[in-house]
Amino acid sequence: MGNLSCCVKVDQSTVAMKERFGKFEDVLEPGCHCMPWFLGSSVAGSLSLRLQQLDVRCETKTKDNVFVNVVASVQYRALANKANDAFYKLTNTRSQIQAYVFDVIRASVPKLNLDAAFEQKNEIAKAVEDELEKAMSAYGYEIVQTLIVDIEPDERVKRAMNEINAAARLRLAANEKAEAEKIVQIKRAEGDAESKFLSGLGIARQRQAIVDGLRDSVLGFSGNVPGTSAKDVLDMVLITQYFDTMKEIGAASKSTAVFIPHGPGAVNDIAAQVRDGLLQANPPQ
Repeated sequence: MGNLSCCVKVDQSTVAMKERFGKFEDVLEPGCHCMPWFLGSSVAGSLSLRLQQLDVRCETKTKDNVFVNVVASVQYRALANKANDAFYKLTNTRSQIQAYVFDVIRASVPKLNLDAAFEQKNEIAKAVEDELEKAMSAYGYEIVQTLIVDIEPDERVKRAMNEINAAARLRLAANEKAEAEKIVQIKRAEGDAESKFLSGLGIARQRQAIVDGLRDSVLGFSGNVPGTSAKDVLDMVLITQYFDTMKEIGAASKSTAVFIPHGPGAVNDIAAQVRDGLLQANPPQ
């Protein structure tokens, strides 16, 4: 705002208070105005109509006795049609707004637990805005927006909350790992059971093929060589396998196999055991 002789300049987004002999007379809009000082006219001061912001930090405690610092950001401006009220009725606007913010926050946050305070930031901001709007409108100010920009617990509380969260996540990870290991073990057991089943099936088929081969050999040899019985043919087959086994054991450099009793005569005992086993497995119909 400039003042030259009897002329006064009021800047944009600003209004000036005109007084005559100390009494309020008019609100001067932006522009150039004549101010006859010799007639008692003067400018008492100016008032900005721009949007202003006040950051308020308030310490309080929650319902679960945790002390926190709540940071509120209040955006406000003076109303042009109530500029004289805004200029004359309040000495310190920022202190007045700060007092109302303290009052509402310290009345709202103690009703909430710490987690609920974080979740209900918008509700706290709305309560502050409503209270400020109701109180400051009488003084010519408009509350444009109120924000709770931060809730800061004590450093030890934040560290404890982080440790609780970390422990919960570790517990969840351990459960997931155990479940995965359980699935792996189940699948491994199922695979092992299937493998053993197929191995047993293969061994059974192998033995069936051996029995079928021996039967065909015995029947073919008996038919081609008159006077021989199935017992004679089986004894000859066992003798042949016995010598083949001895040959393979002797060819191995580090063999530890030992036959007790040892000797070709033991083949008769083996043959008798095989025949008894076959007879027991296949009882007469």
